[in-house]
Amino acid sequence: MKNWRKLILAILLLLPTLASAQNFPAKPIKLVVPFPAGGPNDIIARVIGQRMSEISGQPVVIDNRGGQGGVLGTDAVAKSQPDGYTIAISSAGALAISPSMERVAYDTLTDLTPVTLVATVPEILVVAINVPAKDIGELIALAKAQPGKLNFASSGPGSMPHLAGELFKLTAKIDIVHVPYRGAAPAVNDLLGQQVQMTFLDLPVLLPQIKAGALRGIAVGSPERAPTAPDVPTTTEAGFPDLRIENWYGMVAPKDTPKEIVAALHRLTTQAMADPAVKEKLAAQGATLVGDSPEHFRSFIADETAKWAKVIKDAGVETAK
Repeated sequence: MKNWRKLILAILLLLPTLASAQNFPAKPIKLVVPFPAGGPNDIIARVIGQRMSEISGQPVVIDNRGGQGGVLGTDAVAKSQPDGYTIAISSAGALAISPSMERVAYDTLTDLTPVTLVATVPEILVVAINVPAKDIGELIALAKAQPGKLNFASSGPGSMPHLAGELFKLTAKIDIVHVPYRGAAPAVNDLLGQQVQMTFLDLPVLLPQIKAGALRGIAVGSPERAPTAPDVPTTTEAGFPDLRIENWYGMVAPKDTPKEIVAALHRLTTQAMADPAVKEKLAAQGATLVGDSPEHFRSFIADETAKWAKVIKDAGVETAK
């Protein structure tokens, strides 16, 4: 009799959550973008959020909360009510790199609930046009001939471009100097001005300058050539399969968000991502849509965290922890 009572009580407690999930969303969803407007993270969130709104009939309100490389906005979501109405599309930096680089107020896999890996964007290695290297082999040879003389720009310490450069150093066994900037724009400006020699950045950020001939594309870090830059070989083609570097953006919710609500968010998001117009818009930005399960995304975050933690350790990157 006691077991039956416990079962009935458990069912009664579950019913409100099931009803809530069936009606989800019943009000506007706040979609936090932990970066300023206009960047790749923001563009991906706005395109998908708009389609989510059209499908659900509820507004999906973009809330740009930039700061600390995506950490501040991600932390705000970690501290939000776990009802599915405050979520984020955050980046590899905030979810998998920053926790190994600095003190952050959240643990990604403890304080956040993964929903789905939304998109990957390849990092591309480019050089200034005055650098006499046409491919990655020539660039490595140039760096080895002048140890400590060449430098690479990044969008900031601990950013994906920074660690991409460190991984390049480790993989190619070269000595190049890191020059951090406050964001991608000033890094690109100095690269165009030939104050620095090379950088890894999200492909969409550099594509206009590559097409204009102002920068030279050397290699992309994706497993296949990017449709938007088909003439640039992959790092694997160039003989460096371990130099696979892609930025990525994933949807997360606060911890303790009910599984039924997470499932409803997952269905809504992946349905939006399956729309041909959404695919077309984001493909033009160099993004590849994914849409995996919450369980797979959790494993992916864990693997990425371990990968970049090893790079940080092996490269001797200074941390603030």
